[in-house]
Amino acid sequence: MPEIVTRFAPSPTGYLHIGGARTALFNWLFARGRGGKFLLRIEDTDRARSKPEATAAILRGLKWLGLDWDGDAASQFARRDRHAEVAHEMLARGSAYKCYCTQDEIEAFRESARAEGRSTLFQSPWRDADPATAPDRPFVIRLKAPRDGKTVIRDAVQGTVTFGNEQLDDMVCLRSDGTPTYMLAVVVDDHDTGVSHVIRGDDHLNNAARQTQLCHALGWQVPVWAHIPLIHGPDGKKLSKRHGAVGLEEYRAMGYPAAGMRNYLARLGWAHGDDEFFSDADALRWFDLPEIGRAPARLDFKKLENLSGRHIAATSDADLMPQIVAYLDAAGHPPLSQAQHAGLSSALFCLKDRAKTFSELIEKAHFILTSRPIVPDAKSARALDEVSRSILKELTPQLQNDSWGRDMLEATVTGICAAHGIGLGKIAGPLRAALAGRTVSPSVFDMMLVLGREETLARLRDATA
Repeated sequence: MPEIVTRFAPSPTGYLHIGGARTALFNWLFARGRGGKFLLRIEDTDRARSKPEATAAILRGLKWLGLDWDGDAASQFARRDRHAEVAHEMLARGSAYKCYCTQDEIEAFRESARAEGRSTLFQSPWRDADPATAPDRPFVIRLKAPRDGKTVIRDAVQGTVTFGNEQLDDMVCLRSDGTPTYMLAVVVDDHDTGVSHVIRGDDHLNNAARQTQLCHALGWQVPVWAHIPLIHGPDGKKLSKRHGAVGLEEYRAMGYPAAGMRNYLARLGWAHGDDEFFSDADALRWFDLPEIGRAPARLDFKKLENLSGRHIAATSDADLMPQIVAYLDAAGHPPLSQAQHAGLSSALFCLKDRAKTFSELIEKAHFILTSRPIVPDAKSARALDEVSRSILKELTPQLQNDSWGRDMLEATVTGICAAHGIGLGKIAGPLRAALAGRTVSPSVFDMMLVLGREETLARLRDATA
C-alpha cells in the first residue's frame, strides 16, 4: 500500500486561524493514524504579504497544539527555481505556451466580450500562434487547458464534483518576471514531496479543478482530494472576530488546554458516533475522511469549555503543572515563585475538577498564590461582619488543637455552627473571605488542608483582629 503523506500549507500573512488549526489537525490525524508522514510547508511566495513573525506564530501554534511534522518546515519561495523549471518542461511538452499579451490587451478583450454579451474568460491569441511570429517582449507561460469536455474531481468529502472545461481559462503558470504562480507552485511541491492526500478547506475546491488539469498536463498522479467545510460562528455566518477569538494563540492565552482544543477541533465537522470526549489515541484510531460532514461546522464555546474542563480534570497533576506554567507565560502573567509552584502543585486535587480553563483554575488558586495579609475583595468582605468575626474568633483556638484531617476539621466547624444555631453555609462565606479573600474558591476544608495549620490560623487571626 502506498505511503500516506499529508501536508499543512499555511500562508504566513497573519495569525494561525482556528480553521487552519483544524485543517492541520485533520491532516495530522489522517497521516499519523496510518503510519504516514505529515509535512509542513509555508506558502510564502507572496513576498509583499509574507511576514517572518507570522511564520513564527504558525510554528508556535502547531507546537502548542501538539502537532509534530516530519522534517523541516519547507519554504515554498525557496523552491521557485524548481517551479520555473517545471513550467519550461510544460513548454517543451506542448502542454503550455508563451503568451505575449499585455494587461491592456487582456482588459480590452474583456471589455469587448462584456459589450457583446460573451464570456469574459480570456482566450489568448498566442495559444496556437506560430512561435516565429513572437515579438521581442516579456511573456507569461500559460497552461494549454482543454477547451471542451469536463474536469472531474472525486473528493473524499464532497463526492464527485464536475467542472465544465469551458469555464476554466488558460491559467498563468509563470509570470513575466520568471516567478511561479500559486497554482503551479502547489502542484509541483505536492508532487515532489509525495503528497498522497490534499486535505484543506472547501474554499479551495475550485483550485482543485485547475490543479487537476496541471497534473494531467505534466503526466503526474492526481492526489486524493478532501475539501472540508469551513467553520462558521454560532449564528451560522462565516467565522470572524465579531464571534470572539479566531486566532489559535488567543485560545491558548485564554487558558484552554491543548488536549481540549484537539478534542474539540476534531469534533468540529467530524464525528465518531456519539463520542464527544476522547483521547488522542482514540482520535488517531477512529479518524477517517468519509465521516467528515459536508455542512459548515458551527463554533460552540460552551462545548469547548466542557471538553476543556474534562481534559483538565483527567490530566495527572505532574503533567498539568508544566501546562499551567506555559499558560501563565503565554497569557503574560508573572512566573510562579518556588513557593507558589509548590503550593499550586499541592492544591491541584481541589482545583482541577471544576475548572474549565487554566484561567479559571488560577482564579480559584488565588488562596494559595497570594500571601498575608489577605485583602478581601468587595464581595467577600461583606461576609466578614461583626457577628461572623466573633464566630471565627471562637473557632480559631478550637482549630489549634485539631489533628488537621478533614474529618476533624469538619467536625469542629460543624460543632461551632450547632452551638450558634446556624448552618454550615453561614460560616463558609466568612471562612472563605478570611482564607482566600474571594467568593470563588475551593471548599473551605480543602483550603485548610492545603494551607496547613499555621497559615490557616494566621489568616483567621488576621481576619478577626
